[in-house]
Amino acid sequence: MQKITKEVYLKWYEDMLFWRKFEDKLAAVYIQQKVRGFLHLYNGQEAVLAGALHAMDLTKDKMITAYRNHVQPIGMGVDPKRVMAELYGKGTGTSQGLGGSMHIFSKEHRFYGGHGIVGGQIPLGAGIAFGDKYHGSDAVTLCCFGDGAARQGSLHETFNLAMLWNLPVVFVCENNGYAMGTSVERTANHTDVWKLGLGYDMPSAPVDGMNPIKVAEAFDEAIQRARKGGGPTFLELKTYRYRGHSMSDAQHYRTKEEVEEYKKIDPITQVKDVILEKGYATEDEIKVIDKRVKDRVSECEKFAEESPWPEKNVMYDVVYEQEDYPFIQHKL
Repeated sequence: MQKITKEVYLKWYEDMLFWRKFEDKLAAVYIQQKVRGFLHLYNGQEAVLAGALHAMDLTKDKMITAYRNHVQPIGMGVDPKRVMAELYGKGTGTSQGLGGSMHIFSKEHRFYGGHGIVGGQIPLGAGIAFGDKYHGSDAVTLCCFGDGAARQGSLHETFNLAMLWNLPVVFVCENNGYAMGTSVERTANHTDVWKLGLGYDMPSAPVDGMNPIKVAEAFDEAIQRARKGGGPTFLELKTYRYRGHSMSDAQHYRTKEEVEEYKKIDPITQVKDVILEKGYATEDEIKVIDKRVKDRVSECEKFAEESPWPEKNVMYDVVYEQEDYPFIQHKL
C-alpha cells in the first residue's frame, strides 16, 4: 500500500467533501422533483470508499455494490457530471438516463453497478472474481453490501463457492446499523456480522469504518492476500449513515441525538483535524479546497440541468428483439 502522506490526506479531504456535497445537492434537487424514484445517500460512510480506493489498483481492480452507489463510480474515475445527469434521467448519463439512481454502471472504469435487489450483487461479485481467475488476471474484486443483505441466503451460497474455488474477492459489509430501518440487534441473535465468514474458514475481521486509515490498512491486507492467490476475505466496516435509508425514510427507529453523536467522529472532520494538526494545510488553504468542491458540484448540476433528454428510441434499442419468436403468429 502507498504510504499515507500529506498528499493522501489532502486528497481524502477533497474527495470525501466532494462526495458529501455532491449528494447533498442530489437531496436538494430530489425535493424539487428533478430527480425521481428512490435516492439512497452515502453521507457518513465516505471513509469506507476513501480507504478502499487507496488500497486498490484502479488500473485493474473492480467494484460492485448495492443501490447506495453514486459516489463509488466517481471515486473510480467516472465523470461526476455524467453520474448526476444519470440521476436526472438525461441522455448524457452513464446509462443514457435509463439506469437512474440505483443503477450507476461503468464498464470502462470497472464499476459493475449499483443493484436494486438486496444482496443480488453478492454472487455477481464472486462471478466477476471467477472470471478474473479463469482468465489468469491478478485483479481483485471488491463486493460491497449492507448489513441487511448479510441476512440473505445468497451470501452463504457465495461464501461457500468463493472459498471452494479460492476466488480473488473481498466481501465488504458496510454495516451502517439499520439496514432499511431495522437495527442489527433485531435481525439476528448476533451483532458481529463479520463472524459469518468464520463458518467457511474465510479470513474475517471488523474494521472501524469511520477512519480511512484503518479502512485502507484492512483493505490492503485483504487485497494483497487475494492478489497472491490467498482467496477471499470478509470485512465488516462498522460505519454510520446520517440520512435515512432513502429520502422517504422518516427515521423513527433512531434519535436525532444518536445521529449527532456519530457526527462527532465524522470521517471528513477526522481527516481535516489531522491536516490542520500536522500543518499539511492552513485554514485559508482548506477554504480554497472547499470553494473548489462547491464549484465542481455546481458544474455537475449545470451539466445535468442543461443536458438533453434521451431520444425515445433509446428505450427500445436496448430491448432484445427476436424476429422469428416461435409463439408469435403474424397475420397475413
